Amino acid sequence: MSKVRFLNVSVDNLTMSEAISAADDLIRQKKCAFVATPNVDHLVLLEKNSGLRDAYEKADLVLADGMPIIWFSKFYGGKIKEKISGSDFLPELCGMAAKKGYKIFFLGADEGIARKAARNLEKKYPKLRVVGCYSPAKGFENNPAQMAEVDRRLALTEPDILAVALGCPKQEILISQNKDRWHIPLSLGIGASLDFAAGRKKRAPRWMSNCGLEWFYRMWQEPGRMFKRYILRDWRFLMLLWKYRKQKK
Repeated sequence: MSKVRFLNVSVDNLTMSEAISAADDLIRQKKCAFVATPNVDHLVLLEKNSGLRDAYEKADLVLADGMPIIWFSKFYGGKIKEKISGSDFLPELCGMAAKKGYKIFFLGADEGIARKAARNLEKKYPKLRVVGCYSPAKGFENNPAQMAEVDRRLALTEPDILAVALGCPKQEILISQNKDRWHIPLSLGIGASLDFAAGRKKRAPRWMSNCGLEWFYRMWQEPGRMFKRYILRDWRFLMLLWKYRKQKK
């Protein structure tokens, strides 16, 4: 797979179909692989968060989730083929898993959301095997007893795919620190994807996503939480473009 260096991350330059094929290959290799889907917010956090940087260094597949990354990539190392958001990648991955007979486990999201998302995805893909849904308490990753319960559920169900919906950087750090111990062929952080799959939140219209305005739609839905992310924090993306200007072709 060809890679494109964009600012502070190396991205696998793939289309959606190529990414699903690559994920299938990783599952069959049973190498405890990790898929990351960086967006603008991830890139901003990567600059300061050493745990997240370490997680990205361990990732086996890195897919560009954000139109600004696609737009600016041609000026910083090479043109990235396609935007592959986690919320688009998860249903495609479930479709492939249904065809191949892979088992999937959903970890995270609010109580009941993962199960509702599982039911919706099982309706869409009747052969999909969701073997577990678990929403641990906040801060569980620092509680040995609660982590032991996560371990127990994963060992009992033996999924081929683990989808973790805890938000960045928690989900990426959790996966990178535990993936080899869990012995799960493929793990990925999916952020709010289960909320979308469950119907709890609506995704932006396709035209807004293609125009790079999905952030505006999400901020309209959740102004308090998203204002902090998109306005108070992610303006630093412009600073990254300047910092890495020597990376330009």
